[in-house]
Amino acid sequence: MGSNGSERTRIVHAGRNPERQSGAVNPPVYHASTILFPTVADLLAPPSHPLETVRYGRRGTPSTFAFQEAVAELEGGDRCLSYPSGLAAITGTFLGFLKTGDHALIADTVYGPTRGVANGLLARMGVETTFYDPAIGSGIADLIRPETKLVFTEAPGSLTFEMMDIPAVAQAAHARGVTVVMDNTWASPHFFKPFEHGVDIAIQAATKYIVGHSDAMLGTVTVKDSHFEPLYKAWEQLGYAAAPDDIYLAQRGLRTLAVRLDQHQKTALELAHWFQSRPEVERVLYPALETDPGHALWKRDFLGASGLFGVVLKPVSRDALAAMLDNMAYFGMGYSWGGYESLLIPAFPEKIRTATHWAAEGPLLRVHAGLEDAADLIADLDEGFARLAAAG
Repeated sequence: MGSNGSERTRIVHAGRNPERQSGAVNPPVYHASTILFPTVADLLAPPSHPLETVRYGRRGTPSTFAFQEAVAELEGGDRCLSYPSGLAAITGTFLGFLKTGDHALIADTVYGPTRGVANGLLARMGVETTFYDPAIGSGIADLIRPETKLVFTEAPGSLTFEMMDIPAVAQAAHARGVTVVMDNTWASPHFFKPFEHGVDIAIQAATKYIVGHSDAMLGTVTVKDSHFEPLYKAWEQLGYAAAPDDIYLAQRGLRTLAVRLDQHQKTALELAHWFQSRPEVERVLYPALETDPGHALWKRDFLGASGLFGVVLKPVSRDALAAMLDNMAYFGMGYSWGGYESLLIPAFPEKIRTATHWAAEGPLLRVHAGLEDAADLIADLDEGFARLAAAG
């Protein structure tokens, strides 16, 4: 099921095969490690395909395969592997395509733990990393060396939401035989189709919008068949296995991805415009706003915007900022995002950038617009700004 129909219909039906599961609408949860075989011939027979044949619990069960099939279809790839977290998916990709002596190019605005893997694990392996300005576009060609094997992209950038010209980067990289990876978590498979824009490997922290309810850890990597073998070998040798209950929660969350993201986007736009009207705000970082520097690229390549964006405040004291954030009624403070709840945390990009400079004078807030009523969220923020002013 799921090969035809609109995007919304495919989100509901991709990876679902009721005829294989006694008519049940949802693929059942398989808790399995050992798989028994009736004969020696069956035990020793090579699998027809590693993502379709149950051989051992770690390598996947029918519920794992169904989820991976759905994500691959929605993202536009051929094969998908699941990982126990988004960071595991990132690390597994690096280890599948990089070795000692290789060079990687990574956008300076990536998710912080991605940078940590590059500066830690990859460096210890003898892999050199160069961080680049995400505005580089086709200029990425000037940074490619004979030993460059991978360009890692993320759009928009983590924390500060700069857009990248993904097709331009991909075209320049492919001209030199370099693989292009994208962390596509912000947009999800619903709002960005990476393989239509030149990406070779697409990563999701499925913990975020695919699960959608802040109750499971999961990552996915989707590829075309041409890039499957090295990815699969690293995945198998690292022993990655996504928990069956987390797979189930991701399958369940996936079916409402379209309606949830539409609401996240609607609320985020309303909040973003409201923030722009506030005297305490220096600027709002959200590519869906016409005033955003990355708006043209976002409008050209993306099908929508998620609920995550940034707000730069005018200079205030740390105590005043704490007075605002410590007593929010609906906005929680916590890492991660993508669930149904709204979140609001301070962010500090200046602590990690190396190729670009973050020069905002005031504090940066990362906002996740959840599924609450926008009017309630605005009232909560209005009271927060009142506390900030009183303390400030």
